[in-house]
Amino acid sequence: MYPKISDFFNDIFGTHIVLPIQSFGFFVALAFLAAFAVINREYFRFTENGIFGKKTIDARISGPMPLWEVPLNFLIYFIVGYKLGLFAEDWSKYGESPQLLFSPIANGSILWGIIIGLIGGGYHIYMYQQKQNEPEKFEKRVVGTVIEESGTMFTMAFIFGIAGAKLFHNIEYWDEFLKHPVESLTSFDGLTFYGGLLCAGIAIMIFSWRKGYNILGIADSTLPSVLLAYGIGRMGCHISGDGDWGIANTNPNPGLPDWLWAYSYPHNVLSEGEPIVGCVGKYCNQLIPPVYPTPLYECLICIGLFGILWAMRKKVPYLGQITGIYLMLNGLERFLIEKIRVNVEISFLGMQVTQAEIISTVLFLGGVIILGLATFVWKKPTKIAVQ
Repeated sequence: MYPKISDFFNDIFGTHIVLPIQSFGFFVALAFLAAFAVINREYFRFTENGIFGKKTIDARISGPMPLWEVPLNFLIYFIVGYKLGLFAEDWSKYGESPQLLFSPIANGSILWGIIIGLIGGGYHIYMYQQKQNEPEKFEKRVVGTVIEESGTMFTMAFIFGIAGAKLFHNIEYWDEFLKHPVESLTSFDGLTFYGGLLCAGIAIMIFSWRKGYNILGIADSTLPSVLLAYGIGRMGCHISGDGDWGIANTNPNPGLPDWLWAYSYPHNVLSEGEPIVGCVGKYCNQLIPPVYPTPLYECLICIGLFGILWAMRKKVPYLGQITGIYLMLNGLERFLIEKIRVNVEISFLGMQVTQAEIISTVLFLGGVIILGLATFVWKKPTKIAVQ
């Protein structure tokens, strides 16, 4: 396992570099970027198909810079320098523990905050002076309404997704949260996918409804990318060994490679399991007995399911059908993987089930209902003739 990206390069090339980039965080960032690229492409397609409207705007192309941008940018650059200055002052310490970058505000470098703040703020003072006498000009542009909002919606999805993932994780591991409430809320460890999906989804739907956008169109164009992002994110779980693995697997190997059938997650980021003989360093444990590598299974399955939805998206006749199919596939995938995955069980209607099994069942049934309504009741076409 490679808790940090530099661990991978050091293992492959025999180097000893230290990069303050955790593997899980790297793949989460990659997942968001991939999802953003796919969503933007779909928003454009839905706009061209007449599902999302267009508008003519007066785009400002030149003119004086507002004075308030100068102190605002100084503050932004100061905060960046204040936190990143930690690495400049003690690279090895913070390179080994990059999560300290997100530690309380007291941990920072005033010196580097002032230096970077003055550089950034000074540049904007220069730009402010340069643009003072610049004539204000506008030009007419035809833009897609949803495309223009995609950055805002993506930011909302990120914020509410992380908040929801932390909320549902702390609810699931309530006793642990009560013991260490501050660490549980501020740490990026422990994120529950369904919590993030539900909170981000609700936020985006409310935003879209208030803006008057086609809700089914928003859902159809957005949800396939969630499978892609989830698959990429799960690869981060697998490579770092963050604990989202399966139950112990001592069954006979049917002929698959060991890393695909029963994996010990050596050097996992949680340092769980038994010590590795001869290993020296921070992450020197492996799981005995080995377990099902469920993050890898979910990575392969969800990227494959994304491929199915991507191939279907232009062939379905009605809005809402992709949403219904997504909910069914997502719910079924997660319900089945829970059978071999380590998780906390709760008592529900006289049964011992996991939080994810309850939510995945609701999602599957909701998908069946939405698919039925979209196909036989709503019948809203996926392409509208643009006047």
